[in-house]
Amino acid sequence: MRGRSSRRGLAPGAGAGQQQRVTDLTHLARPGAVLTLRVTPRARRNAITVEGCLLRIHVTDPPEDGRATRAVLRLLARALKVAPSRLTVIRGHTARDKVVRLD
Repeated sequence: MRGRSSRRGLAPGAGAGQQQRVTDLTHLARPGAVLTLRVTPRARRNAITVEGCLLRIHVTDPPEDGRATRAVLRLLARALKVAPSRLTVIRGHTARDKVVRLD
């Protein structure tokens, strides 16, 4: 299968041009968990990188009217395998550094 990319590790529903690599973070999905994030809006692709106790989250959405924050919560919920409504931004609604709690 030369020249074809594997769909393993991609988000469900990710088609050509919309491939998203989703990191498995289910080990962090405990009620009451507080996650520290560093967000990069307007990235080339959506991705999550774990660096110690910090999660670097890259999203393609611009930081306008909370679009990047909503995209971060959707991507993080997919990686944690929880509903996005269970994630609450505690600090950093409009900042690159955010603190999120899993309810």
